[in-house]
Amino acid sequence: MGIVGWVILAVVVALAGWAIAVFNRLVALRNRFKNAFAQIDVQLKRRYDLIPNLVEAAKGYLAHERQTLEAVIAARGAAVNAAQQAAAAPGDPAAMVGLAQAEGALGGALGRLMAVFENYPDLKANQNILQVQEELASTENKVAFARQGYNDAVMVYNTKRESFPDNVVAGLTGFTEAMLLEATESAEERKAPKVKF
Repeated sequence: MGIVGWVILAVVVALAGWAIAVFNRLVALRNRFKNAFAQIDVQLKRRYDLIPNLVEAAKGYLAHERQTLEAVIAARGAAVNAAQQAAAAPGDPAAMVGLAQAEGALGGALGRLMAVFENYPDLKANQNILQVQEELASTENKVAFARQGYNDAVMVYNTKRESFPDNVVAGLTGFTEAMLLEATESAEERKAPKVKF
């Protein structure tokens, strides 16, 4: 093999080494955003487990607010289903949109329930309700933090996947775009409920 053959072999080996390194970086970044979604999933499950406790504690006080309680329960069920679909395919655009929409509906239903609580002084003073509300607030903070971690990991992955020349390897090896988890609430749902003391 002559000099030209060795040069061609060296170029092929260098290109293969580069492609393997890019592939491995993309795999690591994909696994990082999947792990970040798993952290969201843990917090969402905790929230979903707290909601029935809140509804059960409020049932005795809110007998004539049955529609509000049923809306929370229905929204929770839809959110659990959406979270399961998203957990099966973290980053999948349809799953992320479905989860964001279900979470927006659940947040709106919970917001309406909290607003109803303000009309019942005995309910606001109930220790069980206060404890569950505090746990829900803590969990909401954890969900927000985990969501930000997930979105940061997705952004790094998508940037690497779309950057030249890494996009060539990504395109050839099936690395698809991951979807950010974005809020879908309307402007009305984003308004904080008015609290009277």
